[in-house]
Amino acid sequence: MGEISMNIDKLIENLKFDERGLIPVIVQDYTTGKVLMLAYMNEEALRKTIETKEAWYFSRSRNSLWHKGETSGNYQKVMDIAVDCDKDALLVMVEQIGVACHTGNFSCFYRSEKSGDSFLFYLEKYLKDRKEYLPESSYTAKLFKNGKERIFQKLGEEAIETIIAGLREDRDRLIYESADLLFHFLLTLVEENIELKEVITELIKRHKP
Repeated sequence: MGEISMNIDKLIENLKFDERGLIPVIVQDYTTGKVLMLAYMNEEALRKTIETKEAWYFSRSRNSLWHKGETSGNYQKVMDIAVDCDKDALLVMVEQIGVACHTGNFSCFYRSEKSGDSFLFYLEKYLKDRKEYLPESSYTAKLFKNGKERIFQKLGEEAIETIIAGLREDRDRLIYESADLLFHFLLTLVEENIELKEVITELIKRHKP
């Protein structure tokens, strides 16, 4: 945002607003990668977004500017803004406070079999289901049944196998073992009732200047 804020005029000058002075905006959650909503900005909304680091949009139905979260408390803290190759659309990465959709759903794109999640979050939900229902003949369910100590032991085994593959400079094996390690890491988080999003949020805190 720092670099963008220093070049607001140049950024806006290069954008292609439509005949109504609007540009479509795809809004994406910074931590999960989930697409939250599609909105529109005019020049004033974009300026306010960059200056305040909170999302402002233009409502086509009300024909007016609106500050996301002003009435609901579900603000969007802007982490980054990207311009597409044709300069006629924006991608806004946000930290979503509360939910994005007026229906109460986290994303406006909630009508999806897999909820529109990226694969790691889909896998996290899959593991939660395995823990809850413990289906027969399921490897994951068996680990949950065996308890916490076995789960952590398995995580340690996978970490060692990943290290060995790396030291042997076996690229294909390293990819294979890394996938195993990620799977069992997610399984461990589910066992401990820790959300993957919490871990990502901690990483983001450390990465922020």
